Amino acid sequence: MDKVLVICGATATGKTALAAECAKKLGSVVISADSQLVYKGLNIGTAKPTKEEMRGVTHYMIDVAEPRDNYNVGDYCAAASPILKSICESGKTPVICGGTGFYINSLLFDFGYGNAAADKAVREKYEAFLKERGKSALFEKLREVDAETAEKLHENDVKRVIRALEIYEVSGKKKSEQRDELIPNYDYFAIAVNYPRCELYDRINRRVDEMFDNGLVEEVKWLLESGVDENCQSMQAIGYKEVVKCLKNGDLQSTMREIIRQNTRHYAKRQITFFKKMPNLIWLKHEDASADKILELMNEER
Repeated sequence: MDKVLVICGATATGKTALAAECAKKLGSVVISADSQLVYKGLNIGTAKPTKEEMRGVTHYMIDVAEPRDNYNVGDYCAAASPILKSICESGKTPVICGGTGFYINSLLFDFGYGNAAADKAVREKYEAFLKERGKSALFEKLREVDAETAEKLHENDVKRVIRALEIYEVSGKKKSEQRDELIPNYDYFAIAVNYPRCELYDRINRRVDEMFDNGLVEEVKWLLESGVDENCQSMQAIGYKEVVKCLKNGDLQSTMREIIRQNTRHYAKRQITFFKKMPNLIWLKHEDASADKILELMNEER
């Protein structure tokens, strides 16, 4: 089975630099697994790596979607899986790097998440149905085609209800029919960098300050002025939605910065919780997290 290196974990743990260094030493590439780095134009608030930070290493799955697009894990998997397979077939060890656990799992495992590509026309049809008939009628429609999934959802969760209907219509299969067990597609070696919680929060706070210093507010203004609607999926990312709200309120005080820090800290906690469930993930203390150490551990496992 092909070998894949995975560097994952919480935001602000140095994943990007570590992955680039590992890929450089391996003579390979990085496949980004970040749900915000896919969007063009969202650079500062996503901490998108610069050319210098990429260290001359090819990075895939960055800037692959327009900021107006709705982009989901199915779209990601459909685009990234052939890249991963091609790199493995070339004899190289690709490095998957990111903090979006669903994206990573969609590549590593033969495992659902509704890996049916998005279909804008189908989604718009159900959104129109929702406006015309209401969420109860929409939920009943899901119950008719996939009662098991309907049992797990609430009718108020219209986004997931529409997605389940979309999966059924696009793939012809119920979302509930997808397997839930984690069956590996690849022989992967996964690392997450572990910081004491207080140090991680300090790193997050400093990163948010750097984003403001680098022009986060100006980036959000530019996106809005270029026609990106505030309700677009891309603008719901942490950092962007808070700035949009404050721009609308005419309030760009220090409280906005602290709200972004707090939301990012909460997000980091959710990431850690998610990755703790990943089979065979190795948590490295940050002082041990070097490219040489990671490659040494990976070679020992072989």
